Amino acid sequence: MDGRPFHIALPEEIKKGYTTDIYFIRTKKILDALKMDKVKVVMEVTTGKLPRNWPWAVFCGLEDVLTLLEGLPVNVFSFPEGTIFKPFDVDGLRVPVMTVEGPYGDFCIYETPLLGLLCQASGIATMSARIRKVAKDRLVIGFGIRRMHPALAPMIDRASYIGGVDGVSSIIGAETINKRPMGTMPHALIIVLGDQVKAWRSFDEFIEKDVPRIALVDTFYDEKIEAIMAAEALGDRLYGVRLDTPGSRKGDFAAIVREVKWELKTRGYGHVKVIVSGGLDDENIPNLVEAGADGFGVGTSISNAPTIDFAMDIVCVEDKPIAKRGKLSGKKQVWRCENCLEDYVRLEWEERPKCRFCGRETVPMLRKYMDNGRVLIKEDVEEIRRRTLSQLEKVQL
Repeated sequence: MDGRPFHIALPEEIKKGYTTDIYFIRTKKILDALKMDKVKVVMEVTTGKLPRNWPWAVFCGLEDVLTLLEGLPVNVFSFPEGTIFKPFDVDGLRVPVMTVEGPYGDFCIYETPLLGLLCQASGIATMSARIRKVAKDRLVIGFGIRRMHPALAPMIDRASYIGGVDGVSSIIGAETINKRPMGTMPHALIIVLGDQVKAWRSFDEFIEKDVPRIALVDTFYDEKIEAIMAAEALGDRLYGVRLDTPGSRKGDFAAIVREVKWELKTRGYGHVKVIVSGGLDDENIPNLVEAGADGFGVGTSISNAPTIDFAMDIVCVEDKPIAKRGKLSGKKQVWRCENCLEDYVRLEWEERPKCRFCGRETVPMLRKYMDNGRVLIKEDVEEIRRRTLSQLEKVQL
């Protein structure tokens, strides 16, 4: 063992730049030796392509970036967290979602962790939003922390919630978003007790009464049979049943959902919700919605969502526009039509454009969140989530 519990970087190590790439350390050493470490630069964060040809993504991770850079002599201008954005504006120009300016030697070592904070959280929030979109008004619970390093649970659950899940299963994740953790029961409880009915009744007897009674109904018998057994055992106290059928036995999962709902209804248990989980994503949920599923427990597809491939590039040095090939130099502002959700990239000194589609005034998207290392704006996670859900109504998959 190397003496590092769970092989994770501590917050203070991240703040010290220990998680950076070595070439940034060497860059700083050279700049220090040449006494050029105080050269002022402007850097912007953009992406040139989204995973799986997604048309849009959710910007997430800003709060952590501000924590990373707090106390440094830098200014940060950024899209608000939870904003839905496209990689390119109406003219095909890359859209900068964040700008950092200051003495390069003072923040160059933070490029690696900064991008990591944005790329993964934005990917998770985006997949969560896509699932929220296809699930419509159904309940969605984030179950994905078991597929990732446990140290990441708060970040995963926060990004999932911002994207649109209604709740999360982990204790620490729920605490992060000021919610109560949500969940049902594991197969293990039923197997240890050796009897489904005993497990369901024990849950009803010993667990707090304000926790919905959702019975797992696919451990030993057919889903339909166990659903009926659960309904007969708990009656009106049963809120729902959960189908977590293994992939090898699913067959037509939508047909199973229809069958279970029908058989419950015919026996007077039409109030019982059908919650499904196991291998769910933005592609197979629509069929289950159509079949009548009332809720979804979604895990791996959210927590293991593809990252957003952000890059961070210098676009100005000492107020002079300069950039590498393939990138556009100059400090910019992004103007958005809030009606059409279309963006217009302009140099910071150019006039505010009007929306070419609806003629309305546009608003600036790169807002100042940090001034010389001091955080100016702090937003509640609920406010961030509302922003995502509001914009989600205006976009298509």
